[in-house]
Amino acid sequence: MTTSELITPAHLTRQAVIYIRQSTPHQVLSNQESLRLQYALRQRAIEFGWPPTAIEIIDADLGQTATEAEHREGFKELISRVTLGQVGIIFSIEVTRLSRNCSDWYPLLDLCGYKQCLIADRDGIYDPASVNGRFLLGLKGQLSEMELHTLRGRLTAGLLNKAQRGELALHLPTGLARHTDGTVVKEPNQEVQARIALVFETFLRVKSASHTLQFFNAQDLQLPHCDRWGDITWDKPSVAAILSILKNPAYAGAFVYGRTRTTHEPAGKTVTKGLPQEQWRIMVKDKYPAYISWDTFEQIQAMLKDNYAEYDRNKTRGIPRPGKALLQGVVYCGECGHKMVVQYKGGTRYLCNFLRQQYHCPVCQYLPADSIDQAVVQAFFQALSPVELDVYDKAVARQSATAKKTQQAHEQQLTRLRYEASYAQRQFNHVDPANRLVAAELEKRWETALSALKQAEETFAQGQAQQTLSPALPLDLKAAFIAIGQKLPDLWEQPVLTTQHKKALLRCLIDKVVVHRTAPDQVQARIVWKGGDTSTLQIPVPVGSLRDLSKAAEMEQIIVDLSTQGKSDAEIAQHLIDLGHRSPMKQDTVLLNTVRIIRLKHRIFRVRHQSHPRQISKCLTVPQLTKALGTPRAWIYDRIHNGTIQITKDKTTGLYLFPNRPETLKLLRQLHAGKLNSLRF
Repeated sequence: MTTSELITPAHLTRQAVIYIRQSTPHQVLSNQESLRLQYALRQRAIEFGWPPTAIEIIDADLGQTATEAEHREGFKELISRVTLGQVGIIFSIEVTRLSRNCSDWYPLLDLCGYKQCLIADRDGIYDPASVNGRFLLGLKGQLSEMELHTLRGRLTAGLLNKAQRGELALHLPTGLARHTDGTVVKEPNQEVQARIALVFETFLRVKSASHTLQFFNAQDLQLPHCDRWGDITWDKPSVAAILSILKNPAYAGAFVYGRTRTTHEPAGKTVTKGLPQEQWRIMVKDKYPAYISWDTFEQIQAMLKDNYAEYDRNKTRGIPRPGKALLQGVVYCGECGHKMVVQYKGGTRYLCNFLRQQYHCPVCQYLPADSIDQAVVQAFFQALSPVELDVYDKAVARQSATAKKTQQAHEQQLTRLRYEASYAQRQFNHVDPANRLVAAELEKRWETALSALKQAEETFAQGQAQQTLSPALPLDLKAAFIAIGQKLPDLWEQPVLTTQHKKALLRCLIDKVVVHRTAPDQVQARIVWKGGDTSTLQIPVPVGSLRDLSKAAEMEQIIVDLSTQGKSDAEIAQHLIDLGHRSPMKQDTVLLNTVRIIRLKHRIFRVRHQSHPRQISKCLTVPQLTKALGTPRAWIYDRIHNGTIQITKDKTTGLYLFPNRPETLKLLRQLHAGKLNSLRF
């Protein structure tokens, strides 16, 4: 029997706990000798005097790391038993088995010291309640934690060194495969290669991941996917699957390490987020066989970022949408510099509401969109007018290439489905008919494969019929495409161009448009073209009344002068147009009604009845009363309608007629001053 001066009869009356742990499941399977040594501590406890019935083994933490105690149920059970005073000694092959974290180690030492519980490893027995024991155990705990960081740093350095050369065997996306010698090649399945390439070609054509998904769904095409065992399976496409292909630099031939960052939230949840390209830790180009060039990959990333339509936060343009506003996503406020949003309520307008959202300030600018769009489009036509492009031939060639790629994808898919159906048939034919359970399952698989093949063949046949019956382009429209620079203004109004097409065309040349209201009826627009050149436009915009026009006083004086000279309203309107004047709601013309309103305001009449206001004997009309009282007409009409002034309309004239007496004006003045509550006539 082995003895120690630290072990007392009080310790022997309590349990001896043997704590067993290994860090990973792989160690549990491979490091069997270490596991045997830990279980052999039971014999050591017997040698120190504990009966076999008082010895308990806690091995619930096999395969768990000791960096933290949160997920170690065995360690929690050990702590609870020590707290209850049930444990006299804790056996472990080494103290690193108990904890590699000082924040967990020192509370255990305090608890063992308070409860008179010993700790033993292969080097000896320690009493945490004594100075020497706590010193040695504390030193071992610190060395254990330091050793963990040293090992981790050594392994990480080796991993990073291998990653710097691009030789680290990271998980490869679908479409790439790694040989046993470590070299990476394209997936030998030609259908997988063609389908991955079709994703990139379709996105570059339709400019949107959601539109790419719509194309694949319309063509009933599937996407390849690697299951957990590395086998290729085919699934229905989704936006997430398409984005994972478009955003993976491995398809551009680049080895990238450190594309994500994992953080631990206070609630204990682990969150992994992708990092922008400039924050990637290691990137080695031309390490993998590429599906696209690196320049194309960067172009795709820029398009995806630009399509992410968070206008206020990310300042992106978003994809062209079917809304009426043609400058959606590219118009900026010249007052504060923030991106403007589109508002369709009550008409199409560009609205700058960033400061209102952030600081509850008034809206910065609120501009009508139609006038601005029209002026910018005209500037776009002028910039494009000298250009002659063979757009039609390029469009036809691109459409033909797309149709060819789509047909190839369908044919490859049909080849695969025919093989799967044939394979299912062979499996069914080779099964023993007496084994009915297996035969039924194989028959079900054969029927499923035949159903999928039939559906794919029908979809392919429909696509071929639609392609055959597609109408030819009219000759005049073909000519317009060939001379796109000169014919675009005419083509712009034809239904062949949707709103999305128009927005996409504008974005080909225009980077952004900065607008600023310089006057109530005028907006200054600065067009920033691709390449950095700028153009400045002065755009007249509609206003609500004549007084909001910048030249309202000048126009009014001209109308008065010409009307006095006997000029007609039409002659005056044409003269004002020649001088550059306009009506409030029109950008380039003066309406006859505008001239007439101003002329009548100055009591310049053309016909006799206009110069002789209606006179009723012994009565006063409402206009006559308001002129005598100096009050607005609305004041009298409002009192009549709410019953304060009680009067009925004359049946002959249909007017409100008041007695033409001095008392009438006196009573109305008293009512206006608040001295009377009501009047009756």
